[in-house]
Amino acid sequence: MTYQSDLLRTLNDRGYVHQMTDAAALDRLASTQVVPGYIGFDPTAPSLHVGSLVQIMLLRRMQQTGHKPIVLMGGGTGKIGDPSFKDEARKLLAEDGIKANVASIQRIFERFLTFGDGPTDAVMVDNADWLDKLEYIPFLREVGQHFSVNRMLSFDSVKLRLDREQSLSFLEFNYMILQAYDFRELAQRHGCRLQMGGSDQWGNIVNGIELARRMDGTEVFGVTTPLITTADGGKMGKTMAGAVWLHEDQLPHFDYWQFWRNTDDRDVGRFLRLFTDLPLDEIERLEKLEGAEINEAKKILANEATAMCRGRAAAEEAAETARRTFEEGAAGAALPSFAVAGGSITIVDALIGLGFAKSKGEARRLIAGGGARIDGEKIADENAVIAVGGQPVKLSSGKKHHGLLVAG
Repeated sequence: MTYQSDLLRTLNDRGYVHQMTDAAALDRLASTQVVPGYIGFDPTAPSLHVGSLVQIMLLRRMQQTGHKPIVLMGGGTGKIGDPSFKDEARKLLAEDGIKANVASIQRIFERFLTFGDGPTDAVMVDNADWLDKLEYIPFLREVGQHFSVNRMLSFDSVKLRLDREQSLSFLEFNYMILQAYDFRELAQRHGCRLQMGGSDQWGNIVNGIELARRMDGTEVFGVTTPLITTADGGKMGKTMAGAVWLHEDQLPHFDYWQFWRNTDDRDVGRFLRLFTDLPLDEIERLEKLEGAEINEAKKILANEATAMCRGRAAAEEAAETARRTFEEGAAGAALPSFAVAGGSITIVDALIGLGFAKSKGEARRLIAGGGARIDGEKIADENAVIAVGGQPVKLSSGKKHHGLLVAG
């Protein structure tokens, strides 16, 4: 289908679209008026990680094409936790913790979106504003009557838990009803006509579309993105060192830059479309590079993705650190560091301290495999002790992971 609206054409051309409800009607709407659209984020931690980035970029694309992004923070639903495709229930957070996480996460969106009072300015709302005020019996009578338990049990996100005979609490079972109610509430409060999300949210989005139609006769729409995996089949954003956090206080600039620099050759073009603002013709040129030249495309990806999330200065500093580390063998100041008390540390503890190993056993296996180096020299003795004084000591794990040991 050839789209007339800038919104759907951009989303399609850059690879964001997996499923869509009534594409022709949504295309007509987006061609003739400003469409408010939302994505929900549950504040389960002080930062989102790179797995949420495609959704953040969806909101950015909305604003870039003349529409209004709505960031919905799940201050209410976060008290339950989305059970979609989870093996077990999330740990319930205290209300103070949820509020702190919402405030912390808000800083991330301010880097990607322009907030304000204009027709296409982004707004951030919290579903606790209406969910916390619901009365149970009136809610069941008004909203619950529109949901079939038989159909709710048929959704893959629920069937997965039941088929594995894993507990699904009544609390979690309510999540899809509350998310559907969010869509209806946003349609009434903010004129929201579109909900977007990952492919695992399709059932929840359809529920919201049907609820808005049944209760108010409102026509609303849904778009989902494909599951973003790497060329080797792995889940995008999962690394040996753990989650790739968007906040710099949870992941140093250099590590964030290096994550993008380590992109598989086969993923470069796709990631440039999804996670940067580079023009499509420039991306087409870059993804055709081969051999050693593809590394230049990876550096551009790392620079652009890091600049968007962390700022241009952070991207340039990380790029310079990488150049000095890999091309000159020096220890750049932006490398992650670990403070060593007492003037010395064992090689095993140092690897764990810098996050290169999660356990002593893993650290010993890394050393035995020849993957540990101190200032470029391979260390074969797992009992080695590293002296740390006035000058930082560079510790490396393999060819791509480097850090500094500094006196604490």
